[in-house]
Amino acid sequence: MQTLKRLKTFVCFFLILALMVPATQAKAFIFSEFTITDEAELGTKVHSLIRSNYHVVQDPEITSYIQDIASRLEKAAPPQPFPLQVDVVEDRSLNAMATVAGYMVLFSGMITRMETESELASIMSHELGHITQRHVARNIERSQKISAGALLGILAGALVGAEAGETMAVGSMAGAQSAFLSYSREDEREADHVGMNYLIEAGYNPKGMVSAMQKIRRLQFFSGGDIPSYMSTHPGVDERISYLRNRIERLDDELLKREDDNTRLYRVQTLLRARHDDPSKALEHFRKQSEHECLANLGMGIANSRMNRVRDAEQNFEKLLSISDQDPLFLREAGRFYFQYDRLDKAGELLQKAAMLNPDDSLALLFYARVLAEKGDTDTAISYFRETLKKMPENSRVHEFMARTYGEQGDNFMAHTHMAYAHIYNNQRSRADFHMDRVRAAAQTAEQEKKVKELEKAYEQRVQFWKKTS
Repeated sequence: MQTLKRLKTFVCFFLILALMVPATQAKAFIFSEFTITDEAELGTKVHSLIRSNYHVVQDPEITSYIQDIASRLEKAAPPQPFPLQVDVVEDRSLNAMATVAGYMVLFSGMITRMETESELASIMSHELGHITQRHVARNIERSQKISAGALLGILAGALVGAEAGETMAVGSMAGAQSAFLSYSREDEREADHVGMNYLIEAGYNPKGMVSAMQKIRRLQFFSGGDIPSYMSTHPGVDERISYLRNRIERLDDELLKREDDNTRLYRVQTLLRARHDDPSKALEHFRKQSEHECLANLGMGIANSRMNRVRDAEQNFEKLLSISDQDPLFLREAGRFYFQYDRLDKAGELLQKAAMLNPDDSLALLFYARVLAEKGDTDTAISYFRETLKKMPENSRVHEFMARTYGEQGDNFMAHTHMAYAHIYNNQRSRADFHMDRVRAAAQTAEQEKKVKELEKAYEQRVQFWKKTS
């Protein structure tokens, strides 16, 4: 009921937003031709919309892997006006979609259900096909008369449909309230065709696209509403699978012998299941995972920790580190566990080592900074928080930890500044307003006034997507 209530509130909000665009203002946004500038502006808003209403995964172990696949596919495609950017949303729905301006969204359920990297890459290559062929942009151009506010409202309706379990089409905008955002059968087939070209050019086994589509169709019998409605209601799916099979039969046998290195996929799936699925179900899954002992212990350690089964979790992490004490991911997760239970010396040792072995792991650096802050070394902690923010500028928790550390130093201006950012990126309007008032009151220097303007800009980018009750 809470999900349904939130859905209704959210949809009503965006309908009001669309209707509130004045006629005189709407004319300025009517897309007789949907230009690259128009697409860039809308893309920024869609990006903010997604991040304002979904939990976007910010674990660099996960995001770097997905972005590496995206970059590999992007190199296989023709040059595009926008770089390909992928957000991973924490949601068990078997879903993926392309939006505008190079933005793509993968739901975590899609990642955990794929068996090979080629299957996952095939989903992304299909989405990339929609992007490179500008299917959404062309449909917007055909609409001729639609305001930016109304368009954003329709996109919002499509996105919240996925949240409510009425998941959208794989690569489509099914569930949107207007036909001009729906992909035609020709669009889907074209995305299949060019997507397979990108998949092959990127070095993947093209059979991954067929097996991924078959897997999604098969899962509909077991998952009910937890799969895209597209796979059961959109006409021509079997025809498309048959078309792809025929293409594959004509390919060089060497292409079909390509093997996947699924090492990183399994690591990412372990993290997504352990951190974001129901912990008891995740624990049951990892107990059966005998072929990957390290990942099984990693997953069980995280799941047991989430269930406050401290002794079991510690045993899992001790066994994990006894097998491999040089893997930065294993060190990071063990360090997080020990930090959670106030074993600061042990946590600091593991997290420092993890950060040294993998300098790109902003989470390892974040938790090491927290250890230092707890030990009273606030200056060093703040320097590491700053480094973390360079890689995760919209992470509300980093801003909150910085705010508390500045507060311990007595720097009220910076404390309120980062607490305001924390609430902005956590979609808490009233609390953000409170701290922004304190920031404005405390600003005295030109540099502080500059920080106020930067804060206000971040606020304005997000506030338009918040519910009135936030």
